[in-house]
Amino acid sequence: MARFGLALAFAGLAAFAVIGPVAAAESPKFEIDASWPKPMPKNWILGQIGGIFVDPKDDTIWITQRPRTVNDRDKRAQRGDKSICCFTAPSVIQFDRQGNVLQAWGGPETAKGFDWPQNEHGIFVDYKNNVWFGGNGENDGMIVKFTHDGKFLMMIGKSAPQTNSKDETRVGRAADMIVDPATNELYVSDGYFNHRVVVFDADTGKFKRTWGAYGKPPTDEKITYDAKVLPQQFNNPVHGIRMTNDGKVVVSDRGNNRIQVFEKDGKFIREYPVLRDSTAPGVTGSTVFWPDKDQSYWFTSDDPNGQIHILRKSDGVVVGDFGRVGRGPGEFENLHNIAIDKDGNIYTAEVQGQRVQRFNYKGGLTPIAK
Repeated sequence: MARFGLALAFAGLAAFAVIGPVAAAESPKFEIDASWPKPMPKNWILGQIGGIFVDPKDDTIWITQRPRTVNDRDKRAQRGDKSICCFTAPSVIQFDRQGNVLQAWGGPETAKGFDWPQNEHGIFVDYKNNVWFGGNGENDGMIVKFTHDGKFLMMIGKSAPQTNSKDETRVGRAADMIVDPATNELYVSDGYFNHRVVVFDADTGKFKRTWGAYGKPPTDEKITYDAKVLPQQFNNPVHGIRMTNDGKVVVSDRGNNRIQVFEKDGKFIREYPVLRDSTAPGVTGSTVFWPDKDQSYWFTSDDPNGQIHILRKSDGVVVGDFGRVGRGPGEFENLHNIAIDKDGNIYTAEVQGQRVQRFNYKGGLTPIAK
């Protein structure tokens, strides 16, 4: 398979993808923006980043971060030491395109009358401006819904010992979610304990349907990664979920190094294995789409190799990648989730790295209609 490699040019803090014969004549280029995000107010510091999402309505960038993972040294001022830094940021933060904090809210201490997730995971802003996220802590079995400015609206599930992938009342360490504006249905990639996609009504939380890999009824059998075998069920975690412009549900089966595509009713359409023969599991963490009309290229996050892979939608061929493991600008210590804006700029969220980064698109892919 033809591939194109990576040249990191840190003189300009740029990461360039060098293209091979399977792609376009011009090389796609993504350049790290070391000025993004801007310094946060109040000497805030981030913990692990659980989710990242670009709201297509206004191109603002939302993250969930994990206040409980900020260590004592990093919150010396918060403890009362004679230090100007630091104070733990709220769990949910909204940034503008320039990287300024627009608003921030939430955290375990703010929960009144509902269970705050032990470990914040995923984030989605729906067509009604509601904000959703869940958790992947040991007892996290909920998805929570808030207004745009952080007022609690609803919880699906609860904090309690895990059950199984047939449970219609809760989730099991869910990873991510989307809301379909055409049907007002919430789709959940479920997750770190369960092995399924599960769908609820986004207003009432009523269970609608569920499915596993290939559209089969989900099971909780333990899957061991094998590069030569495509398992008939999802592995843990069932990590990323997004919906294409034409209403296809795209699931990132991270533990099996593949992306599966479904109709809204769970009917299996196709799958894209990614680097199955050449690397450890974990290369399909989250998947986002190039913002041209046909969403011609898909991007997926690879944690073990610290890369973002670019797939051609038409046949699933990996036509490029960029990034590497590291702690410098443009590198990834623990690449978790990715997002993309209307101009093709890529935003990345790291767990152990405890940071977000932006890669500015500099040309080379299908033109985006304005």
